[in-house]
Amino acid sequence: MNEEKLSYLREKASKLPKLPGVYIMKDKNGKVIYVGKSRAHRDRVSQYFHLSADANLKTFRMVSQIDDFETIFCDTEIEALTLENTKIKQYTPKYNILLKDSKSYPYIKVTMNEKYPRVIQTRKRENDGAKYFGPYSGMSVVYGVIGTLERSLSIPMCKRQFPRDIGKERPCIYKQLGRCVAPCDNSISAEDYYKVMQCAVSILRGNTRDAIVTLNEQMLSHAENERFEDAARCRDAIEAMKRLGEGQKVVGSPDDEYDVIGVHSDDLSTAISIFYVRSGIIADSESFVFGASELVTDDNYEYMTSFFTDLYSRREYIPNEILLSFEYDENERILIESFLRDVSGHAVNVKIPQKGENKRLCEMVELNASQQAKQFKEKAERDTKTLAKLGEMLALDDIPERIEAYDISNFGNEHITAGMIVSENGKLVKNDYRVFKIKQQQGADDYSAMREVLSRRISHLSDETGSYSKIPSLILLDGGMTHVGVAKKLFEELNISIPVFGMVKDEHHKTRTLVTDTEEISIAKEQSVFVFVYKLQEEVHRFTVSKMDSSNRKTLKTSSLEKIAGIGPSKAKKLLVHFKTISALKSASIDEIMQVKGIGMADAQNIYDYFKEN
Repeated sequence: MNEEKLSYLREKASKLPKLPGVYIMKDKNGKVIYVGKSRAHRDRVSQYFHLSADANLKTFRMVSQIDDFETIFCDTEIEALTLENTKIKQYTPKYNILLKDSKSYPYIKVTMNEKYPRVIQTRKRENDGAKYFGPYSGMSVVYGVIGTLERSLSIPMCKRQFPRDIGKERPCIYKQLGRCVAPCDNSISAEDYYKVMQCAVSILRGNTRDAIVTLNEQMLSHAENERFEDAARCRDAIEAMKRLGEGQKVVGSPDDEYDVIGVHSDDLSTAISIFYVRSGIIADSESFVFGASELVTDDNYEYMTSFFTDLYSRREYIPNEILLSFEYDENERILIESFLRDVSGHAVNVKIPQKGENKRLCEMVELNASQQAKQFKEKAERDTKTLAKLGEMLALDDIPERIEAYDISNFGNEHITAGMIVSENGKLVKNDYRVFKIKQQQGADDYSAMREVLSRRISHLSDETGSYSKIPSLILLDGGMTHVGVAKKLFEELNISIPVFGMVKDEHHKTRTLVTDTEEISIAKEQSVFVFVYKLQEEVHRFTVSKMDSSNRKTLKTSSLEKIAGIGPSKAKKLLVHFKTISALKSASIDEIMQVKGIGMADAQNIYDYFKEN
């Protein structure tokens, strides 16, 4: 990680509030590489960018790959723990290893439908009369909670089932230690045992006050009788129950399903954050940030109605409730409810909570929106400075707001593909990416391919709508002076004035310089410009190669089969459809090859011999 990137991450982390939540670390390709939780974002996230010499190697390696991070804020660390688990399942990050042991969220089940209830863990919630609590963030949390209940209420820890196993075996050592009420030898009646389990249910529901009072009395009694180990056990149980009493607002009822939408507006931007609550947890989140020209003001309700319409037209599932953190015009609310009912096929209530847990959840999503707006503002300021500096170095008349970058990829002299990526105001616009299949494959080279691509691109400037109709402020080509010369000559012929420069790499495959058709312009000393151009060059290369691979992989495979005597395009396609891969075909016997429709004995023998020789 270079010093400028480290400085940027340190500054961004230092501006975080001291609130609990989840942070999501991403690499330069935008891939999530680590998800963590913290009780104070500023302190925890900053630690990664001020590592001491004794930090472990894994942490150093992970931090070296961080390009940026995102945050989601919660009210308590328990909420953050649950959300962390959700995000780890969603992204399966490379550097998370602790919370991957769950295929689904675990619950605690109390079998109150039985005469002697049991406390067990399960991953399946059934309609069987038992009481279910959770879901919890992981098995370690579940075992910790169950352990707390066992220690605090002295409920059985064994696998015996009652009343079936009463009197069958001697009580275990836990009875002698005073850590089990021992229904196995009728030390407690069924009625009293059931009351103990009712207390367990009460604790799991968050009502720990009465249990804490009882345990405190027991602790004092043990201390007076010099039973200090029992007193310490009570003390630990009290502390554990206090932690349980914090609550889990993020983890609601297993049946809770709703969307929570928060908005933050200022003079420069509007940010809209959404929590998608499914089965009582925040299963996903999404944020949208808009510039100053799209501000949402207090009286601009139609804007939000348009946003809702666009958002929910794209989503396959719409819950029964949508909670808003902001005031919303009553007529517009009724209108959007009608629209959502038509789209989803069921009634959808749009509500503005005024109190309780839902109100606090709305405040939490609004806090996330405000943080998104703040980060947008800071990034916009940095990007504007970078673009302004780039424009100054290239002697452009204006700041290059829309930049298009092009690359050519080929497999020998065949299968030539060109890719175009777009950056607007310093941000990649992936919806505007395009791939071009070069029409004149035979005899074409990179220069003629680049001319064809730019010619086809410029022909769309007359389009009335769409991204093609936008005139780029700057065109960057992955190539040298000759590429730029080809482009300039084309533009002159078309009477088009668009600045065009080439991106040249050094022997280490790093961006070395920008070039015109006659000179080089060094950008190495201007770090922000260098990093920006380097990212564009890497992105356009990645995009182009990926599209070339996906579009031509099957063609390359079939063409290789066509080298076999008697095998044309049709038979080659049938062979690939049947065997899926070339490797599978190579290992097939003659009889297996003949099972493909249209492949006779002679063809099968030719195929078998071909792969045996090659």
